[in-house]
Amino acid sequence: MSESVYSYKFVFSCIGLNIVVVKLEKPGFFSIDIITDTIEAGRKPLVAAINGPALGGGLEIALACHARISTSSAQLGLPELRYGILPGFGGTQRLPRLVGIPKALEMMLMSKLVNGYRAQSSGLVDALAATEELVDTARSWALDIYNCKKPWAPSLYRTDKLEPLGEARSMFNFARLLAQKQTPNLRHPLVCIDVIEEGVVSGPRVGLLKESEALLELRQSDTCKSLVHFFFAQRGTAKVPGISDLGLVPRKVNKVAVVGGGLMGSGIATELILSKYPVTLKEVDKKFLTAGIDRIKANLQSRIKKGNMTLKELGENLSLLNGVLDYESFSDMDMVIEAVSEDIPSKQQIFADLEKYCPQHCIFASNTSTTINLKLICERTNSHDRIVGVHFFSPDHVMQLLEIVRTERTSSQVIVDLLNVGKKMKKTPIVVGNCTGFAINRMIYPYTQAALMLVEHGADIYQIDQAVTKFGMPMGPFRMMDLAGFKVAIAGGIQFIENFPERSYKSMLVSVKLEDNPGGHVLSMFLR
Repeated sequence: MSESVYSYKFVFSCIGLNIVVVKLEKPGFFSIDIITDTIEAGRKPLVAAINGPALGGGLEIALACHARISTSSAQLGLPELRYGILPGFGGTQRLPRLVGIPKALEMMLMSKLVNGYRAQSSGLVDALAATEELVDTARSWALDIYNCKKPWAPSLYRTDKLEPLGEARSMFNFARLLAQKQTPNLRHPLVCIDVIEEGVVSGPRVGLLKESEALLELRQSDTCKSLVHFFFAQRGTAKVPGISDLGLVPRKVNKVAVVGGGLMGSGIATELILSKYPVTLKEVDKKFLTAGIDRIKANLQSRIKKGNMTLKELGENLSLLNGVLDYESFSDMDMVIEAVSEDIPSKQQIFADLEKYCPQHCIFASNTSTTINLKLICERTNSHDRIVGVHFFSPDHVMQLLEIVRTERTSSQVIVDLLNVGKKMKKTPIVVGNCTGFAINRMIYPYTQAALMLVEHGADIYQIDQAVTKFGMPMGPFRMMDLAGFKVAIAGGIQFIENFPERSYKSMLVSVKLEDNPGGHVLSMFLR
């Protein structure tokens, strides 16, 4: 994120150029003088060979090359907005000229990554090649460009993918409205849109200068500092003293089973499938099994509607799913996740059965909520060392957080294995103790209790939710309770009050409303 001398030396060593780097004195030195006027304007064609991740500055260097060849599994993107800044090496100007304004806005504002297939279809890369053929293909392209067999067109000056000016302005205005709605307290998405528009309206070199000036300003903002802190804090959750520092190597998890295909179980199975784990879904009868499989299909099909999955990928993902009504196929499972209703005897019976059918190394994980003590689930088994809690957050296939709950007897190896699984599922795993509320609900309970106290003192629930969303939260406490399920929220709240009476607020209004309208929605209950 810094235009440092060291980063320049690294870039040039990567592309084989020996250049003496001088101290920077003016904005745009690297993006204009070096990338644009030296690399892109060079007399020899440069072709980027992309395998693996090409993100941020790495992709921006590739955008300045005269062609891009990638593998199908490569990951390309400009995720700088996640860190409170914008692409600063010409990405705001070159990406729209290669993929069009709508796609460029989507990739930058949403920090969206695309694989090689999607990159080729959008025009971001020129061709795909197998890993072993990648470098030879890139060399061939470079020779063809040099011999005028392929066009030599600097991406900064291409206009064939740019929409007409009037249409482009409408797109930028719509993007601003959307950004203000989705992230009302963030300024840098609007700055990014302004910079892209400046290049389209006034020309790419003007846009490059504005991009560089905006980057220098945004880098000093509190938003950038906070998001950078968040970035490192997320990655720090995998460093657990006494666990991750023991030198343990994660065991390979090849096959996973999910017991229970309800809302949570189907969501967990969906996320596992998307992470390329073969999944066996177990239910008690055909009716429940069919319903669970249908939920998983619906979760995957929703990704097609959003443009995040093709029909071919849907078929490939569904081929990883197998539905069963018994435990006969569990003999080679590496991990089983129990996701049935919050009933202690049911969970105890499931783990007792798993012990009979699963191999000795198999991890037994329970998607337990904060209302059930993990020790109680272990009581009817002799496998205390491999039983662990995995607290997913609804909807499982969307929410990034994953609480890994350990007891005093859970082995360190199992925790290391779960941290690795969480990483592959693109979750942010945090290891917590077996206690009331774990970590997240320990914070949420006082938050919701404060909201209930305000209602009892006459505040309107919509007013509370609106104030919270205006502050920057994705939704208010009452809307959150509605989505999570009011009974679940109340059950957890009761546990919190019983365990921490000295710092809890017991709402009398809740018990009155529950008697009046048991099982109702939160909003309807408080509006009656």
